[in-house]
Amino acid sequence: MGRLRYSIPNSFTALSLLLGLGSIVSAQLGDLEFAAWLIVWCGLLDTMDGLAARLLKATSDFGAEFDSMADLVSFGVAPGVLVFNVGLEIANIQVGSGQFWVLTLACGVFVLAGAMRLARFNLGTHSPGHGWFMGVPITAAGGGLLSSMVLVLIHHPDIADLLPLHRYLPIVMFMLAILMVSRLRFPKAVIRKSNIINAFMFVNIALIFYCGIFRVYPEYLFGIGVFLLIAGIIAGRISRPE
Repeated sequence: MGRLRYSIPNSFTALSLLLGLGSIVSAQLGDLEFAAWLIVWCGLLDTMDGLAARLLKATSDFGAEFDSMADLVSFGVAPGVLVFNVGLEIANIQVGSGQFWVLTLACGVFVLAGAMRLARFNLGTHSPGHGWFMGVPITAAGGGLLSSMVLVLIHHPDIADLLPLHRYLPIVMFMLAILMVSRLRFPKAVIRKSNIINAFMFVNIALIFYCGIFRVYPEYLFGIGVFLLIAGIIAGRISRPE
């Protein structure tokens, strides 16, 4: 029974890792929309992983390390490959051009920052306090923002055509990389003292699962991702560490 208890959250982690690999393959084969949805599903599995570990009291050092390895693939490498291919296919960046190398560097820096962010989290040094992250988590950056951003661009090609994506894509990747390795306090999705905040959190989690499972309304996923990023940064700046 003990092994089974620990295997449940680890199974969610393993499936997330495999879906992350599937996203990389799909992006390389040109199916950018499916690749992006796979990353969204990785985010849902990451939530299920943590919830199962807490409910079953099945947290372990192995689970924590395994989860970080899966996160690096699913929310670091996979979004990096996805955005790189978006630059080639949607932004029409030419291979070998200056824009190509800038985008390549930006995607590489994003993955590197994600790895550093996960390593720092596992060490647990300089904790910003209960209920807070230090720096924006890689799950929010790669799983929440980049995947939904790509889906919006695919679903709204008229918007994609109007935007200078060859400039915006590297800027977004560099910005998220900086936020991940920063020392900003960023709130975790935990129960708070305010019932309004808790209700808002639970309703949005339910809506995110609905959109992800049924592959609908990527606009909502992107919008709530941007809102939570901005609101989280502001909350971290104005609140005081415990």
